[in-house]
Amino acid sequence: MKKTIKPQLMEPILLKQEGHILTIGLNRPDKMNAFTTGMIHQLEDAYTQLENDSELRCALLYSTSEHFTAGLELNEVAPKVQGGETLFSALKVDPVQLYGLKRTKPVVTAVNGYCLTIAIELILANDICVAGKESKFGQIEIKRGIFPFGGATLRMLQHCGWGNAMRYLLTGDMFDAEEALRIGLVQEISEDPYKRGLELAQTIADQAPLGVQATLVSARTAVEDGFEAARDALQPTILKLMETDDAKEGVKSFVERRKAKFIGR
Repeated sequence: MKKTIKPQLMEPILLKQEGHILTIGLNRPDKMNAFTTGMIHQLEDAYTQLENDSELRCALLYSTSEHFTAGLELNEVAPKVQGGETLFSALKVDPVQLYGLKRTKPVVTAVNGYCLTIAIELILANDICVAGKESKFGQIEIKRGIFPFGGATLRMLQHCGWGNAMRYLLTGDMFDAEEALRIGLVQEISEDPYKRGLELAQTIADQAPLGVQATLVSARTAVEDGFEAARDALQPTILKLMETDDAKEGVKSFVERRKAKFIGR
């Protein structure tokens, strides 16, 4: 029997299952989706659900309202960070992928309106981003007497290059969707980022799940552990994948000239 996830309309994180896709909606419009620690924990739970549910193959992170997020609600979050509290659990999947469990399933991000601080860090930690034409980005911690501590100083260099990263990390200047596309922060600009993001998530979910996960692991190994570590894992991984039912289905569908039906085994 197929399992469904019912929307929780009053929750700041809104979850819904669309086939093999988990849609994760930021749903605190009165505060422009500013993140409290409780909201961070709920997002962490959503990512952990994605990882642990065998029916789920991909997620789409989006906003239910005009703005993606105005960032952290500093008056609530800052005292906890100052007191030494960690924002993420080591036993769950950390959405910014710095401290908790590693994510092996892809996440597409669809953004619109203001995309500030943690918004950029979520984009950088996820895999593909579609931006609305009126999106406005800013890594503005430097204007608040602190610095980005959710991964921007690590990943923006990889995505955008040193000069582009420093241009915005050191000034806190805002930039638009066209600039985000130019520097590689986002991959597409769309009139309807949610619709386009869902299309991309569906395309990913249609592929062989074990192959998708192996692709993510291989790419991340190269980034985090280096070329040689990723290279050495290629042959053992492909040998393991060739023994799966999905690999056999892939060959069979090629011979029969039809779309493959993958089951994740």
